Amino acid sequence: MAFPGPADSLAANTHAFEITPLVKPTGFREYDARWWFGHPSSDRAPELNLMGVQALGMGLGTLIRELGAGPDIVTGHDYRAYSLSIKQALIAGLLAAGARVRDIGLALSPTAYFAQFDLDVPSVAMVTASHNDNGWTGVKMGAARPLTFGPEEMNRLKEIVLNGEWKLVGGGSYEFIEGFAQRYIADLTGRKPFSREIRAVVACGNGTASAFAPEVLSKLGVKVIEMDCTLDHSFPNYNPNPEAMKMLHAMADRVRETGADLALGFDGDGDRCGVVDNAGEEIFADKVGVMLARDISAVHDNRQFVVDVKSTGLFLTDPVLAAQGAKTDYFKTGHSYIKRRVNDLNAIAGFEKSGHFFFNAPIGRGYDDGIVTAIAVCDMLDRNPGKSLAELRQALPVTYDAPTYSPYCSDEAKYDVVDRIIAGFETWRKAGDTFAGQPIRDLVTVNGVRVVNEDGTWGLIRASSNEPKLVVVVESPVSAERRDQMLAALGAVLARHEGVGPLK
Repeated sequence: MAFPGPADSLAANTHAFEITPLVKPTGFREYDARWWFGHPSSDRAPELNLMGVQALGMGLGTLIRELGAGPDIVTGHDYRAYSLSIKQALIAGLLAAGARVRDIGLALSPTAYFAQFDLDVPSVAMVTASHNDNGWTGVKMGAARPLTFGPEEMNRLKEIVLNGEWKLVGGGSYEFIEGFAQRYIADLTGRKPFSREIRAVVACGNGTASAFAPEVLSKLGVKVIEMDCTLDHSFPNYNPNPEAMKMLHAMADRVRETGADLALGFDGDGDRCGVVDNAGEEIFADKVGVMLARDISAVHDNRQFVVDVKSTGLFLTDPVLAAQGAKTDYFKTGHSYIKRRVNDLNAIAGFEKSGHFFFNAPIGRGYDDGIVTAIAVCDMLDRNPGKSLAELRQALPVTYDAPTYSPYCSDEAKYDVVDRIIAGFETWRKAGDTFAGQPIRDLVTVNGVRVVNEDGTWGLIRASSNEPKLVVVVESPVSAERRDQMLAALGAVLARHEGVGPLK
C-alpha cells in the first residue's frame, strides 16, 4: 500500500491523526519550514504530525537528488522536548527516499552547516524552530553549502510533499557521527586567544547554545559569566531570542550587576547573537553591524557588505565607513536571502537586523553562526585596547530607533495586506501627498515597503517570513519625536486593514 498523501487539517487524539500525514501548506515558508506542532499548555490545533514529518523527509530526499546534490545529507536537532522525535521521523522519510544520512545529534544550526564542510556532505536538514515559542517546530534545509533553500526550492519541496510526488527508491543508510560537537568547538577555538582580558555575560536562555557558547568563549580566553546556560527545554526564564527586549533587558541587568565588559546572547539554535555593552545598553543588531563593518573595513581589503532592509541607514551615511571605502548593498530580509546575496557579491560580511550575521573568509565560511559573531565582537574589542564597547557605540552617529514591532497577521493574509499597503504608498507618492508630516523621498519595495522622508526618517512594513505576523521598523537620524511620528503614521496605515493586530 502506498504511503498516504497529507491532509492540511486533522483533529488531534483521533485515529485519523495517527494514520494520516498532517502537513499544513502554510508551513512551507520563503526559505525554511515552520509549523505549530503542539504544546500541552495550548489547545491550538496542530499543523504537523510525525507522519507529516516523515512525508517531509521523503519529499526532501527526493528533492536533493532532483537538484543534483546526490543522496548525502547532514541532520541535527535543537534542544526542545520533541525535536529528537521529529528528527527521527524526518530521517525515516529520508531513508525511504534513498538518502545517506549523517546524524550529528544535538546541534546548533551553524554546527550542522559546519558539518556540511567538515564531513564533505552537500545537503543539510536541521530540525529547529529557532526563536519561536515552545510548540513550534521546523526544518532549515540546504543543498549547496553554505546556502540554504530560497523560495524556488521551498515551492518545489511543497509541491513534492503535498502532491505525494516523492520517489521512494530505497537504499538509504544511517550513520551517527559521535562527538561531532567537539569537532565544531575545536574548529572555532583553533586560533590565538584574545590578548585583551574580556569579561562577558554569556546568555543562552537555557537553549541549545548552552552546550556550546560558554565552552568556546572560555577556551579563547574570555572570562565567562554564565547566564541561563543550563539546558532546559521548558525555557523557564524567557524565550531564547536576543532580538526580544525581555532577554536583552535581563542581559543588561546582569552586566550592571557584574561590571562585565559586555553581554552576548544567543537564540534557540545559535545562529544569532545579541549584544549589550558595558554600560548596560542594548545595542540593536544593525548598529552592531555598523561597528563591525567599521572594524572589518579598517583591516581587510574586501570592504563589500550586505544588509537587510530593516537595517539602519548608517551603512550609507556613516562618515567612517565612507572614508574607509566601504560599500553596502541593501537586500531582502531573511537569512537565506542575505546569505545568498553575500555569496553572490563575494561580500566579506552581511548583517541582518534580527542578528543573523554572515562572514566570508577569512572570518567565516559564509553561513550564519552566532558564536562566530560573538568572536568577531571580541576581536573588535581586542583591536581597540583602550576603548570600551560603550565608547565604540557612542562613536557612531546618533540615530533614534525602536524595537522591532510584530503585529499579528495570519499567514494566509499577510502578503496580500503588504501588497495593498505598497500600492497605497505608491499612490500617495505619485499624488505628492505627505506621510508622517513630510514628503516621501524614496520608497524601497525589494521586501515590503520602506518609506523614507526628506529628513531621512524611515519606516518599514513587511511580512514575516516565518511567523503569522507583520514586521514594523522605524528609525530617524533627527529626533525621537520624528521616530515616534513615523511609527504613529505606520500604525494608522495598519489600522485600516482588517486582521492586523496592534503594534507590539
